[in-house]
Amino acid sequence: MGVLDGKVVLITGGGNGIGKETALLLAREGAKVVVNDLGGGLTGGDEGSTGPAEAVAQQIRAAGGEAVSNSESVASLGAVQRMVEQAKDQFGGLNAIVNPAGILRDTMLHKMTEEDWDRVIEVHLRGSWNVVRASIELFREQKDGAYVLFTSTSGLIGNIGQANYAAAKMGIVGLSRIAAMEGARNNIRSNVVAPFAWTRMIESIPVKDEASAKRVARMRDSMRADQVAQLAVALCSDGAKACSSQIFGVRGNEIVLFDQPRPVRSMADLSGWNPQKILDTCLPAMASDFFKLDATADVFPYDPV
Repeated sequence: MGVLDGKVVLITGGGNGIGKETALLLAREGAKVVVNDLGGGLTGGDEGSTGPAEAVAQQIRAAGGEAVSNSESVASLGAVQRMVEQAKDQFGGLNAIVNPAGILRDTMLHKMTEEDWDRVIEVHLRGSWNVVRASIELFREQKDGAYVLFTSTSGLIGNIGQANYAAAKMGIVGLSRIAAMEGARNNIRSNVVAPFAWTRMIESIPVKDEASAKRVARMRDSMRADQVAQLAVALCSDGAKACSSQIFGVRGNEIVLFDQPRPVRSMADLSGWNPQKILDTCLPAMASDFFKLDATADVFPYDPV
């Protein structure tokens, strides 16, 4: 018996890394799985391949599970609609979607091209919207459904050289929040996960100094994709029905619940503000509560648990 017995789940980016480990665990926990993966390169610049998704589907079937593969792109709404129809045709329905599919095109803002920006936004943010839009009506009709979308500390906290990725990942947080709010009356829930794990995305990050080399080695040795999969699968289950609109992180054996933007401090001037008064009074008074330009490594400086 598994926590997903009788459920049908679509997993995007299921051919490698977190997606692959999640697909395998979904099946072990009893789900029938549609494994989607474009099979393309890390930067999303090639046509892709059916191989990675089908290899994972075959692995699931060889272990006694039920799975089919799909090699279309989450960047296309029509493609995701076909994934949903494939789940219905093959397994009779769809109960949850896990969406870690993504690409990276890291570069500094002053060097970033329009294509670098557009492609990352298209795959991550537009792709997440496609996943929700293609399935939300089905979930509303059956009054049940779960989304597990993926954000990143690159957006929640910040990392230099990832403006496109950070913007997309913070957009996904907003998308998930509204999907959860609008879906609540129909038992539709949506959560986001910020993963710390050694994947081909992390492996592609340039190592420029000793500190970054140590940080990358720590991720490789102590933060695995299968650890992220545990939470993603749990959030698909009926046991997580009370959990929606949350932002989680997974870092080794540690699960983190992130806060969400809420007012920290306010000041009022009954006679009305003007620029000079703001500079003289408001900003200095608030300065002690300003957030620093910390990067992810500054906020999580300790070794993974």
